[in-house]
Amino acid sequence: MRDVFPVLRVLGVLIVCLGWAMGLPALVSWHWQDGVLEAHLAALSLTLLAGSVLWRAMRRHKRELQPRHGVMLVALAWLLLPLFAALPVLLACIQIDRPLSFTHAYFEAVSGLTTTGGTVLTRLDMLPLSVNFWRTFLQWVGGMGILILAVAVLPLLGVGGSQLFKAEAAGPIKDNKLTPRMAQTAKGLWGVYATLSIACALAFWAGGMTPMDALMHMFATVSLGGLSPHDASFGYFDSPLLEMTAALFMLFASCNFALYFTAVRKGRWSVALSDPELRATLGVLVGGGLLAALLLWIKGVYAPLDALRHGLFHVISVATTTGFITQDYLLWPVFLPVFMLMLSGFATSAGSTGGGIKMVRVLILLQQARREIRRLAHPRAVQPVRLGQAVVDTPVIFAVLAFMLVYGATVIVLSMVLMLTDLDPVTAFSAVIASVNCMGPGLGAVGPASSFAVLNDFQIWVCTIAMLMGRLEMLSFMALLMPSFWKN
Repeated sequence: MRDVFPVLRVLGVLIVCLGWAMGLPALVSWHWQDGVLEAHLAALSLTLLAGSVLWRAMRRHKRELQPRHGVMLVALAWLLLPLFAALPVLLACIQIDRPLSFTHAYFEAVSGLTTTGGTVLTRLDMLPLSVNFWRTFLQWVGGMGILILAVAVLPLLGVGGSQLFKAEAAGPIKDNKLTPRMAQTAKGLWGVYATLSIACALAFWAGGMTPMDALMHMFATVSLGGLSPHDASFGYFDSPLLEMTAALFMLFASCNFALYFTAVRKGRWSVALSDPELRATLGVLVGGGLLAALLLWIKGVYAPLDALRHGLFHVISVATTTGFITQDYLLWPVFLPVFMLMLSGFATSAGSTGGGIKMVRVLILLQQARREIRRLAHPRAVQPVRLGQAVVDTPVIFAVLAFMLVYGATVIVLSMVLMLTDLDPVTAFSAVIASVNCMGPGLGAVGPASSFAVLNDFQIWVCTIAMLMGRLEMLSFMALLMPSFWKN
């Protein structure tokens, strides 16, 4: 049991950091006089108190985190931080006489921190500005992972960040140190993230958004979260210029931030452009958008330019797991909504802010399938699985196969659980897929013209679990359930 104490110490620090972050919506509430300042101050105080008490109780347990500690901390952080992140929304809704249940408040916080973008709130335009600011800001924090940011300061607290970084990061980043020190790596990635964020906010402002709209939609765009402060989502602006601007930054955010960091550090962008995963990601997103535009034009849904506008925007938005909408795409030919939902499962790169399986895993599986087919004709030939010029190690292939098995089983089991509650198959399956992929809107009753508010509390908890499992990439979550994990 004492093995968890170092983890709780660092968790206390993270809770305190989240508490100080709550000062931002409090400042917004104070400046714009939106009537819920007391709620934000109460949430800030409770969070700081809880984090300080936990840190003080565990402050003597200071030592280097081992791999199992990293897994524990990541899982506990994504389970417990939403409890505190939900407080500003919960208390503010009570103050404005729009009571919100704990289930809905926790779902909203998890949706923000995991960058899912699903919501159970209605009349978003009528919410206090500071509440919408907090909802969208949570996505920006969760986009790169609040724990990656913490890695940059953990050495200052006497806790090494290497194991935490490996537990939190996805894909190739785990195996490649971009700099000799993990703290430098985390700072570098956040530097790229912050630079992209500033550019996106300025572009939205220049495109016609108000400064606050530009800031909140930047939070939702670079994080690929998609939570909007407007009921009409991105359709609120009805601007082709803003839609193409958002699409461009969603494309940037869907690729591996480690490639950007390496390219800037070495001064060679050819390294990034030659990456097979980046080329495949951009190819699928742009190619899928053009295919959707062509089908919308052929079917007579839109004129050619409108078909290109709406087809490209929605495929990029849904496939990158952002979830911005401008049109109710359930009214389109039935192939397109299903096609976009399918793309959301893999059309982002590892090391990006997107969810889903990640493109690199699909490429490895395709190469493995190709090797097995060739082996039928040449059983004695040595045919290593390659990703670009690099040979993929056998343990990596096995890890990908294990992940795909767990991913498929999770989707099937949780979908069946929802159908046990008499939810129709389309809504149940798409709600789970959208939650596991951290995508947001699904199909059926949880489609783009609706929200998760149509689900009952039990169904919402199932979707919440799906979001958490998707954000933890499942294997970390499963490891915690194994008795051997807790043995010394």
